[in-house]
Amino acid sequence: MSTTRIRAIFRKELREYRRNRQIVTTMAVLPLLFTVYPIIEIFALPASAAGALAHRQPLVFMLAIPAIVPGTVAAYSVAGERRQGTLEPVLTTPIRAEEFLVGKALAALVPSLVVSYGVFAFFVAAVELLAQPAVASAVLHGPEVLAQLLFTPPVAALSIWVGTAISSRSSDPRVAAQLSTVASIPAIVVTTTIAVGGIHATLRLAVLLGAALLIIDVLAWRVVSPMFDRERLITGAKS
Repeated sequence: MSTTRIRAIFRKELREYRRNRQIVTTMAVLPLLFTVYPIIEIFALPASAAGALAHRQPLVFMLAIPAIVPGTVAAYSVAGERRQGTLEPVLTTPIRAEEFLVGKALAALVPSLVVSYGVFAFFVAAVELLAQPAVASAVLHGPEVLAQLLFTPPVAALSIWVGTAISSRSSDPRVAAQLSTVASIPAIVVTTTIAVGGIHATLRLAVLLGAALLIIDVLAWRVVSPMFDRERLITGAKS
């Protein structure tokens, strides 16, 4: 694959994102919504409640951000170009399907990781500064912070593959974004259940979930990649 062509698609997508109010709003508003709950819950806790957090992992709730935001952005990748009439001109260039797919996936992944890690860093700093010291110590455990750092990329990648697959078969970017949001519900349910203590997070569970995510990401690549041939992309909205 040509890195030059991948970079060209990547830069083109970023320019499109900056001009698209829907995408900018999604990347700004959704992370804030998923930050409000843990902030309100943790800041309202007195120091005596620190022991109750031993069986809960509120930081895991923030994995909902990479579970939903990248897919919503990726849902615009093909459907948006199809709506604007720019898809066919792009596909008449010498670019390969794999280069087209990787460039668009990276354009959704990179800003989503920046947003996810940026919001997480803000949340950690706010807890350290504003929460009760005992509560902050109970929340900011090393394993939970490490899990956030390690799980964000594979969760975001899975969201992107789902959003891209939906986008490749849709002619309306808004419908594609809505379907992508619906498809992210299972991941949000899992992260929320762990965050509120419904599922006790252990090292074994983390390893199993991490391995499952990597396998699913690879399988998703194999499923989505065949969708990116020229004939399918051009006629996808009619099939």
